[in-house]
Amino acid sequence: MILDPKVLEAALGRFEAEYIDPRRAASAAAEIRRAAAAGEYAELDGAAACAAVTKVFADFCRDKHLRLIWSEEPEPLEDDDEEAGAAMFAALCREHNNGVRKVEVLDGGIGYLDLTLIPTAELGGATIAAAMQLVADTSALILDLRSTIGGSTDGVQLWCSYLIRGADTLLTTSHSTVKGTRQYWSLGHLDAPRYLDRPVYVLTGARTFSGGEDLAYTLQGLQRATLVGATTRGGAHPTDWYQLTEHVTVTVPNCRSESPFTGTDWEGVGVVPDVAVAEDEALAAAIEHARLSIATDADRP
Repeated sequence: MILDPKVLEAALGRFEAEYIDPRRAASAAAEIRRAAAAGEYAELDGAAACAAVTKVFADFCRDKHLRLIWSEEPEPLEDDDEEAGAAMFAALCREHNNGVRKVEVLDGGIGYLDLTLIPTAELGGATIAAAMQLVADTSALILDLRSTIGGSTDGVQLWCSYLIRGADTLLTTSHSTVKGTRQYWSLGHLDAPRYLDRPVYVLTGARTFSGGEDLAYTLQGLQRATLVGATTRGGAHPTDWYQLTEHVTVTVPNCRSESPFTGTDWEGVGVVPDVAVAEDEALAAAIEHARLSIATDADRP
């Protein structure tokens, strides 16, 4: 099955209308239209054509969120684009247990949470509260974000709120070409105890992406956690998914995050850990740091 030229044009229409950098969008769209007019996609099947378009996106925009995706299995179409994107993300959250893969208390009273994605607060609030309740009485906490592939800004807001005091801390400002500007502040009401006055360690790696990077970056900016591991992948732009046909979806980064701590974000550079170690050694290193911190606290009068 080939990529219908009308579908390609619909994808470019979304891209040019919403992408966070209009100048780069115009250049990339012009190159894709040139290639299409020259017949460069005509002999490719749908998957190969989408991959070729995505390569042009990458060459011109250097944005890891920007893609044209081909699905071999037909996906049901929703009447509303926003509802379709929300339904896709909700299904992913259900598949990943709202991102919480493991909750454990390690030797020495160290809490350990292994996360695979960051759900919206609405979808994942109860799961996050349950996880925080289970580690509420530990002496240190490790958040493992090495496999956290992305997620929701308001989910990051919820996770951060559990680790700091009060409802008056600005966490990030989101500048969207579609929805305007929105600020995210720490929340006042939570469904489980806050985790305060104890050390927090965040594990990062090359797979940590998007929402996972947002959580690591914000906690680092708050000086609330020590990041241990490797530099993350470097995708900062929040993205909407638009399903164009049963087989084709375009993902358009239409938002830019601005940290109140740095004035910028981690796009293209990733989040740099405080303690740089090989990714597969990050957990052992964080446990060692946590045990030293617990022992130091125990020795204080």
